Amino acid sequence: MEQLKHECGVAMIRLLKPLDYYKKKYGTSRYGLNKLYLMMEKQHNRGQEGAGIACVNMDAPVGSEYMFRERAEGKDAITEIFSRINPEWENASIYMGHLRYSTTGKNGLSYVHPFLRRNNWRAKNLCLCGNFNMTNIDEIFAKMIRQGQSPRMYGDSYITLELMGHRLDREVERNFEEAKRLGLQDLDITEYIEQHVEMGNVLRTTMADYDGGYVMCGLTGSGEMFAVRDPWSIRPAFYYQDDEIMALASERPVLQTTFDLTADDIHELPAGEAFIINKNGKSKLETIIPKKADAKCSFERIYFSRGSDCDIYRERKQLGEQLTTNILNALDGDTDHTVFSFIPNTAEVAFYGMVEGLRRKGLNVRSEKVAWKDIKLRTFITEAGSRNDLASHVYDVTYGVLQPYEDNLVIIDDSIVRGTTLHESIFKILDRLHPRKIVMVSSSPQVRYPDFYGIDMPRLEDFCAFRAAIALLEERNMQHVIEETYEACKKELLLPKDQMRNCVCGIYAPFTVEEINRKMAEMLRPEGMKAPIEFIFQTIEGLHKACPNNRGDWYFTGDYPTPGGNKLVNQAFVDFMDLKKNK
Repeated sequence: MEQLKHECGVAMIRLLKPLDYYKKKYGTSRYGLNKLYLMMEKQHNRGQEGAGIACVNMDAPVGSEYMFRERAEGKDAITEIFSRINPEWENASIYMGHLRYSTTGKNGLSYVHPFLRRNNWRAKNLCLCGNFNMTNIDEIFAKMIRQGQSPRMYGDSYITLELMGHRLDREVERNFEEAKRLGLQDLDITEYIEQHVEMGNVLRTTMADYDGGYVMCGLTGSGEMFAVRDPWSIRPAFYYQDDEIMALASERPVLQTTFDLTADDIHELPAGEAFIINKNGKSKLETIIPKKADAKCSFERIYFSRGSDCDIYRERKQLGEQLTTNILNALDGDTDHTVFSFIPNTAEVAFYGMVEGLRRKGLNVRSEKVAWKDIKLRTFITEAGSRNDLASHVYDVTYGVLQPYEDNLVIIDDSIVRGTTLHESIFKILDRLHPRKIVMVSSSPQVRYPDFYGIDMPRLEDFCAFRAAIALLEERNMQHVIEETYEACKKELLLPKDQMRNCVCGIYAPFTVEEINRKMAEMLRPEGMKAPIEFIFQTIEGLHKACPNNRGDWYFTGDYPTPGGNKLVNQAFVDFMDLKKNK
């Protein structure tokens, strides 16, 4: 119900045959462009604030453009940038695309990937995009200053471009000196450099100090192409290669659909490794940073990635099925007087699992499409009261599907984060059906902690689970827990980062999940609502059982895989308390 924004989606294609091959076999000179367009459209779920594409024509004559880029903002950005492409793009053999959601609040074309660093030496031109968010950009910035650089902007995308560009310059100069030592001159030196650039050297010296989740993708003007994944495997990437093409995307079904492949044809980029293709089309997997942990993002499985992936589809169904016992308990076993439904559409697969699980128990349950997303709040409504009134009508209900005051209503969602839409809209419109009871089910556990690795998770105080825990502490005269956590977080921030622990866990420690559930139901219940509400959340154990290969669960447990996560969550609580004390 509450859309979470995710940074971001990537797509890369390298044509491994001469361009005439694709014209003859596929009947078009736009084979690479058409495939890139399809890959980006199939990942539209990963970014609707902006998009950008870039390409390299390695056969462009001297004195003409060989590296192209187009970017646009807005949900129609993909269509816009592909409509602008001129015929010169058709001569390229390397393509890269990016879809953006902002997790920083910064907008504008200058923040849309790919980023481009120009130079008269082809090998020193660098184009970069990625699905990433770094927790320690302040430390990287300080390192660049110590090196004598003076970055013009402060942000992880721009700083990464400049840092990697600097390392690429050094790699080119290393080969320049080697070419001179071999007695080469002029264009022979350039050719030697372009044949001997080792992107692995560039990536190792660039990424060594980064803390965060990332899939970093790039092109050079001389034809190097690469994608590197963080050593914790937080952000996803999948690739495919045959004798015609190499392609990489953020999600596996994108490659399956675009190139008509099976799941077994596609490989996941391993943690800490880079897939690199050089100017001549030779590829290799190379370790950039040794694997540090297996912390693949579980929210990719619950919510972000397309449900058409065969494994994700099965996992989401299992997440729903695992909740059936708790649901039956909440209903006192009365499924004869209960209607089952889901909100929003991303929860549909978990809904199927829930219903199938109930039917496997021998129950003949009723399922209906109860809620519909009806309108979109328009920004020209500026008066607060009018905005709030419109927001309460974003959803509408299917009238007549419940027997008033007799039927219970079970609604499953994939995640409940802020609770704002439930309070302002969903519960109000569901109450119009006069259910005897509403059971609100989440196929994910309680979201308790911010994400710092590329998901637009809100501040601590925006989480309904956090607000409920704070309210319980205050109601029970346990404010000392809040103050002790505040002091502990401040002390922790004085330690070296790799020694820090997450002290915010202390806020939740006094309470069971059920206690927080009940408090959330009380706090999110709109004034005047008549039907009682009960919350049911997935357990941590249930999450890991359904998604055994994606163990990254810090949003639910506070178990951050990197030191930067612990640092920032402690800082988030200090910021919350400072704001509270200054009110």
